Amino acid sequence: MDRPLARREALRHLAVLSAAAVVPGFLLGCSKKASCEDVTGLAPADVAIRTQTAAYVEAAADVSKKCALCVQYVPAAPNACGSCKVVKGPINPEGGCKLFVPKPA
Repeated sequence: MDRPLARREALRHLAVLSAAAVVPGFLLGCSKKASCEDVTGLAPADVAIRTQTAAYVEAAADVSKKCALCVQYVPAAPNACGSCKVVKGPINPEGGCKLFVPKPA
């Protein structure tokens, strides 16, 4: 009778450990905002415009000129990268660039 109990106990421990290994990954994914720096798939010319001409950065130096306040910014779902009518690639709403144009009041 000890053997089935040991097997059940082992399976219970395995289930608990499996859940403990998976849950932090889900929580980590929920707590992080998407990185908008992935330019995979953009042409080299588009990357150059993004980094050199527009000087796009993930966090605007002046919060009054962040992408979310720009007329060119196209918002996405919460905690997701948006896009821009001028700069190609994913755009962080908290980001900024030299091409900022404020939304009309």
